[in-house]
Amino acid sequence: MKFPTKIPNRKTKCKSAKTSNSTNLNESLDILRLDPSLSLPETKIPQYQRAAAGTIMALLRELGRGYLALCSYNCREAINILTSLPPQHYNTGWVLTHIGKGYFELAEYTQAERMFSEVRRIESYRVEGMEIYSTTLWHLQKDVALSALSKDLTDMDKNCPEAWCVAGNCFSLQREHDIAIKFFQRAIQVDPGFAYAYTLLGHEFVLTEELDRALACFRNAIRVNNRHYNAWYGLGMIYYKQEKFNLAEIHFKKALSINPQSSVLLCHIGVVQHALKKSDAALETLNRAIGIDPKNPLCKFHRASILFANDKYKVINTSHTLSRFDLSRSSGNVTYLILLSADSEFICKNGLTCLPPAAEVDDSQDSSIMTDADDTQLHTAESDDVL
Repeated sequence: MKFPTKIPNRKTKCKSAKTSNSTNLNESLDILRLDPSLSLPETKIPQYQRAAAGTIMALLRELGRGYLALCSYNCREAINILTSLPPQHYNTGWVLTHIGKGYFELAEYTQAERMFSEVRRIESYRVEGMEIYSTTLWHLQKDVALSALSKDLTDMDKNCPEAWCVAGNCFSLQREHDIAIKFFQRAIQVDPGFAYAYTLLGHEFVLTEELDRALACFRNAIRVNNRHYNAWYGLGMIYYKQEKFNLAEIHFKKALSINPQSSVLLCHIGVVQHALKKSDAALETLNRAIGIDPKNPLCKFHRASILFANDKYKVINTSHTLSRFDLSRSSGNVTYLILLSADSEFICKNGLTCLPPAAEVDDSQDSSIMTDADDTQLHTAESDDVL
């Protein structure tokens, strides 16, 4: 008997065909990923689109380089990069704000103010960076401009921490520390992740001699932002005031590891090393600080103090690092002669070690000595570092 020929299952055949087709398609796609020119024609992009894409990528690359340099506290490099941008991109709020921050970090407050005021002119709605602008005005002691800035920002947006930081700086400049503390606390309530508000609040507590509360504020700032070197600096200053010099050195060095270009941090490390009886290391550290910022008189003063303590009078005279310096105030062209006291601590509200108020003397007078009472009453316009 002959059996009928078996008819293949059509469903099975279709499934196998689909499977083989999908497998071949996947293999083709894998080949195309390796070399798209094998089977698909190359898409032709117009020349003007290629040029536009190249220009945009070059712009983003320069903006990234400038921002990276600023985050690394290579402020001079960041300013040079951002300043070289085309005018249509240079004259924008973002670029000018970051250039202003660079000048602020370099303690060139007049240039920083010029940048921030231009930002306010072209983008009056911008809030980012205005807390730095307010601190710039605080250092320059421009209370009218600071009051106007505070009113504008608080009227515009009461839910941003920058506005309350500006208001706090405004009252701090008027020495209304209790009100300033409330405004800084309000900034933290609005945004608990705003590290700068914790730092400003901590420095305000330092002025009111509430060191425990100041320590808590600086630690909170570090908790929010571990690279916020100002908070590490604030902790070091408190430990230095408490004569815990080993802890002070540790925290100053931590701040220096974040901002290695700061002559002020090097200056403080040198002072602490001298307190720890490490005079040679202190002189080396102060020499590094002077090499970074030759115009920093506080570094020269502390170096002269160490040389004087070690009876190296000839070195003091030959290196011209006497404790008397000529300083020009930003408010005028009057030249003052000051003598800094080796036992005085010059601490500004924003955690900066500052010069005391310059005293005017006659030509026949060698120097004028600053007292501690004068120092505590002073919010000086010249400081060694910035926030």
